[in-house]
Amino acid sequence: MAYEDEHYEKPEGLSKKGELIHLMNKDPALREIVVAAGWDVRSVEGDPPDLDLSCFMLGLSGQTREDEDFVFYNNRKGCGGAVRHTGDSRTGAGDGDDETIYMDLNGMPFDVDQILLVISVYDGDMKDQGLGLVRNAFIRLENYETGFELARYNLDTEIEAAPDGTAILAATLTREGPRWIFKTVGEIVDGGLGAIARRHGIIIAEESGFQAKK
Repeated sequence: MAYEDEHYEKPEGLSKKGELIHLMNKDPALREIVVAAGWDVRSVEGDPPDLDLSCFMLGLSGQTREDEDFVFYNNRKGCGGAVRHTGDSRTGAGDGDDETIYMDLNGMPFDVDQILLVISVYDGDMKDQGLGLVRNAFIRLENYETGFELARYNLDTEIEAAPDGTAILAATLTREGPRWIFKTVGEIVDGGLGAIARRHGIIIAEESGFQAKK
């Protein structure tokens, strides 16, 4: 999946919805990245929402190749260890990142064409909890080796437009030869994480802990 060079934008500060960022232009020595997401839970009655960062590795067909191509807190490694989730945060407490995923871009299998980056509410439909219960939500990328921030995309505007949504396709990473392009998407998906998974070849059962069953 290729993008024309004239479409590349060099963001100043925060990224905007639909922006394309050529990561190797931002950092020519880039080899490993951290995908990080964060949010603050609004004051709510009852249990606070539990948000999760996850990713899907897709082949040229737009489908996952195997169950391990869905990486999340309950399947923390994919692509032979080139993708690693660092663990679940159930509260969103504190400043900064709440969940992170490490990616070795050079170690990514050659037949992985695109990576979807998703933030979702665990059992959101069952618990009647939407993304609107959080604020200051963002997704960002940084160079794992240097800590240099490559992109940061705030999601509040998209969430405020559809506060009852339970999953947002925040961004994608697309391979173009040896290069990778980050695109901000900000799409609230009807049906939540399960709908995104089914769209790309994985069936998950939220009530049983998101067990992949392709």
